[in-house]
Amino acid sequence: MGELNVYGVYVPIFLVQAILAFVLWKILCLGTDRLIENEWIALPSIFNLCTYLILLWLCHWLFI
Repeated sequence: MGELNVYGVYVPIFLVQAILAFVLWKILCLGTDRLIENEWIALPSIFNLCTYLILLWLCHWLFI
């Protein structure tokens, strides 16, 4: 994978990808919260975990 050197501190690339996926997930939650409130999604915690993992996978795929 690799790392970035930011003023002498090594930051893993995967951490950058995870933060980017989290920001995208929070934006996506603005739309999906309405679906959760209307009970269109049965298990919201598992749904949120899966959407975050999918976004993390997409961010990792784009970085490669």
